[in-house]
Amino acid sequence: MRKLPIYLIVILTCCCTSVQVFPQQLTASEIIRRADEKFNGEKTSQGEMSVQIVRPSWERTIVCKYWAKGRDYSLTLVTSPAREKGQSFLKLKNELWTWNPTISRLIKLPPSMLSQGWMNSDYSNDDILKESSLLLDYSHQLAGEGLHDGTACWKILLIPKENAAVVWGKIIKWVSRDEFLMLKSEYYDEDGVLVKTESAYDIRMMDDRRLPTRIEIVPAREKGNKTIVRMLSVKFNRELGDAFFSQQNMKTVK
Repeated sequence: MRKLPIYLIVILTCCCTSVQVFPQQLTASEIIRRADEKFNGEKTSQGEMSVQIVRPSWERTIVCKYWAKGRDYSLTLVTSPAREKGQSFLKLKNELWTWNPTISRLIKLPPSMLSQGWMNSDYSNDDILKESSLLLDYSHQLAGEGLHDGTACWKILLIPKENAAVVWGKIIKWVSRDEFLMLKSEYYDEDGVLVKTESAYDIRMMDDRRLPTRIEIVPAREKGNKTIVRMLSVKFNRELGDAFFSQQNMKTVK
């Protein structure tokens, strides 16, 4: 058998090495998928967070527990302050519900309420209930690169797909190139006007991954208003059966 010349062996070796070092460029959709799974869990997520609502003349903090499974199921329970304790919010596939223990009333939320602030905060009902999907409801385009708090990021433009039941006209997300962390998001209405900006900080180990643990949400047209979400604890990919997400459980979950 004829042997290959030494120079061809060297060239082929270099080509193979280059393929390993420089993998195929990621698409915008793949970047969003990795970032979304890292923040929300590949299968399930559950944890506790505080939501600090800041206004020019007052502020208050709400603490809640949450459980989520894929796109179809989520449950959020308010644990403090005492006035709202026990109030819960449920997404059951295409239905959205809230339970108020003070008046013992179960209320179905219309889709028009998704854009409204959760518990009068700058965090929307859509943010809490995860009705829309970054992966399924939007198309994705690479829109350049930028820095957030000194970290190099991809800028990804998200445009709603036709007939998608979403709140926003477009979203621009900054995703870190090193860890696929969503570090900044700009939300625009249907007229292309900026509505709010989310910025993420304080990256720490949470369960099995590093995540931002403080998210500041600042509305563009309400001076002095902001909401600060702090992740107190989180666990990913624990077993959660579909039956956990029920109207009965939203009244009794602790």
